[in-house]
Amino acid sequence: MIRFNPGAPRGGPPRFLSRLRSLAVPTAWGAVAVAYRLTCPLARDDAIGARLVSSAVLCAVGTGIVLHFRRRMLREVRHARRIAEAAQSVLLRPPPPRVEGLAVAAVHLSADRGARIGGDLYEVTATEHGVRAVIGDVRGHGLGAVRTGAAVLGSFREAAHDEKTLAGVLRRLERAMDRHLRDQTHGDRLAEDAAPAAEEFVTVLLLEILPDGEVHALNCGHPWPYRLTGAGAEPLARADPLPPLGLFPLPGELPATACGRLLPGDILVLHTDGAEEARDAGGRFFPLGDVLTEAARDRPQTPQAVLRTVLTALLDHSVGPPKDDVALLILGNERCSPPTRQTCGVPRSATADR
Repeated sequence: MIRFNPGAPRGGPPRFLSRLRSLAVPTAWGAVAVAYRLTCPLARDDAIGARLVSSAVLCAVGTGIVLHFRRRMLREVRHARRIAEAAQSVLLRPPPPRVEGLAVAAVHLSADRGARIGGDLYEVTATEHGVRAVIGDVRGHGLGAVRTGAAVLGSFREAAHDEKTLAGVLRRLERAMDRHLRDQTHGDRLAEDAAPAAEEFVTVLLLEILPDGEVHALNCGHPWPYRLTGAGAEPLARADPLPPLGLFPLPGELPATACGRLLPGDILVLHTDGAEEARDAGGRFFPLGDVLTEAARDRPQTPQAVLRTVLTALLDHSVGPPKDDVALLILGNERCSPPTRQTCGVPRSATADR
C-alpha cells in the first residue's frame, strides 16, 4: 500500500532530474576544458601560437557556458511571463460582446514593459437589479497592483448580484479593500512590488443601467465616463466624487448620482486616467474628449468602432509604450425604446423632446 506523506516535498525526483539535466551542458563544456588542459600538448606549450589556441579554446568554453545559462534564464522569464499573463486574463477576463441589450467592448494596455499585467480593472454583468459595471485604477502597476485589483474585482463579482443598491455594492468593495490592506500590513513580509499599505488605494466607478436606460453611478475618485450621442461627447456627470478606496473611510450616506437616461444608440465610454494623461513628444496630454467628439459623429457608431478610433489616436499620440496602465470599457445601448417612447430607429431628437 502506498502512503502519502503530506510533509514530503512534492515532485522531488522530477525536479532533481530537471536540475541535473540543466547542469549537463556546462558540465560537458567543463569536461572539454579539463580534457584539453590535461591531454593536449598545445595546452602545455609556451609558444605564442599555442597560447593563442589555448585562449581561443577556453574562450569558446566560457562562451558556451554563458550562452547556455542565458537561454535557460530567457526560458524561465518567458514561462513566468506566460503565467502572469494567464493570471491576468483570469482576473481581467474579456467581457461578453452583449449584456442585456448593451453592446460591450474593452481593452487594457499595461505600462509594464514586456508584460500585459497591470492594476486597472473592469467588469460588466447582468443582475436582477440591472446591468452593473465597474472600472477602477489601483495605485501603481505590476504584480502588486494585480493583487489589489483582484481583491476589489472579486468582491464586485459577488456583491453586484447580492446587493440591492449600488451603495451596498460599494460598502462590500470597501470592506474587501480594508481586509486586503490589513492582510498586507500584518503579513510576514511585504512583497517588493507592493506599495506600503498606508499609500495604497484604488479609484472605483460603479454604474447601474436599468432596463429603461436610467443610469445611476457612485464614483470614488475616478474620472467620469463620457456619454456619446449624435451631437458629440460630454461627461456623464459633474458631481464631486467620493474619496478613493483605501485612503479614507467612506461617509455614512452614499447616495447614488442620477445620470439621466441612456437612449438607444447612445454609448458610454468608461476609462482610467492613463488614457487622458498619455503625453506626446511635446508633453501635451491626450485630448480624449475631442477624439470622442469626432468618434460620435462617425457612422455606424458601435462600441467596437469607438474603441478602434480611440486606440488608434492614443497610440499615434503617445511616445513609446504607455507610462501608466490604460483601460477602456465601452457600452452601447442597442435596446429598443421603452413602451412610452417610440420604437428603435427613431432619431434621438425625436425621442429626447418627448
